[in-house]
Amino acid sequence: MRLLVLGGTEFVGRAVAEAAVARGWEVTVFHRGRHQPPPGVRSLHGDRTAPDGLAALAADPGGWDAVVDTWSAEPRAVLAAARLLRGRAARYAYVSSRSVYAWPRPAPGGAGETGPVVEGAAADAGPTDYARDKRGGELAAVETFGAEGSLLVRAGLILGPYENIGRLPWWLTRIARGGPVLAPGPRELPVQFIDARDLAGWLLGAVERSLSGPYDLVGPPGHSTMGELLDLCVRVTGADAELRWTDPEVILAAGIEPWTELPVWVPPESELHAALHRADVSRALATGLVCRPAAETVADTWRWLTRIGGEAPRRPDRPPVGLGPEAEAKVLAGAGGVPGTTPQEATSDD
Repeated sequence: MRLLVLGGTEFVGRAVAEAAVARGWEVTVFHRGRHQPPPGVRSLHGDRTAPDGLAALAADPGGWDAVVDTWSAEPRAVLAAARLLRGRAARYAYVSSRSVYAWPRPAPGGAGETGPVVEGAAADAGPTDYARDKRGGELAAVETFGAEGSLLVRAGLILGPYENIGRLPWWLTRIARGGPVLAPGPRELPVQFIDARDLAGWLLGAVERSLSGPYDLVGPPGHSTMGELLDLCVRVTGADAELRWTDPEVILAAGIEPWTELPVWVPPESELHAALHRADVSRALATGLVCRPAAETVADTWRWLTRIGGEAPRRPDRPPVGLGPEAEAKVLAGAGGVPGTTPQEATSDD
């Protein structure tokens, strides 16, 4: 197989390129040259946002069995690339997001891939917001390669090595500092995520089988819990950290933002939790999705993080994540949480 990855040097794009090389595929990556590409790939340089930014791609004589595009900004960049590659590539796989769905979804787990999507997106649009940009990218792929020639990978929460958003790296570095750690309860709260490498493996298999259309892609419901995830962070870092499990109401009353200040976590029984962590991924599972244990994702992310000096790269177009030490200390002092307690016990007046 001959694969072109638009990007291919960071996080998901890198995972796809590495996985394809491991399969013995011929891989070309088109990128801006800001990061070293994976070993074994062929590089083309260009900036999709610049005038004539696709010139190197246009001049290249290569043809490909498939293109993988992870772009998340203005849809017109996807449209321009797709139009350029039409006739030179057989399939176009666009890594989208479950954010394209209209929220709240109609039921816990949503309506699968048939659920309503955000309005106001367009294939030729400039930058708007994340959901409409991703939906516009989908429209660009379908408009150019057709419904049968395009694959829309609607990913959920993605974790793993090379993460450049900062969610799991933040928890790992915070827990590595040790001491009392604000752990958002309840411990048994289900969380759904997918390792970028598992996303890459499913995507390449889907390309081989010529799958098309939209697929929700995240780990199955109950794949892990907040308790397991944070316990694993303590274990792999070897830190002298004490997880102080704290009631969600206490956290919300303190004005702490779920998802952003406490990455991954959103309150139970909320529409946001249903949307992010209770997705029906039966279609992906039926087509070969296999997710590795959370322990492997956490351990490998920590191994990668320590290898690069302990500070994860950050995408400049995404807001920072994580809770400041002063805000954490204030909540811990008021909540009185202790290691191993339930959230109710942690906030008891006894």
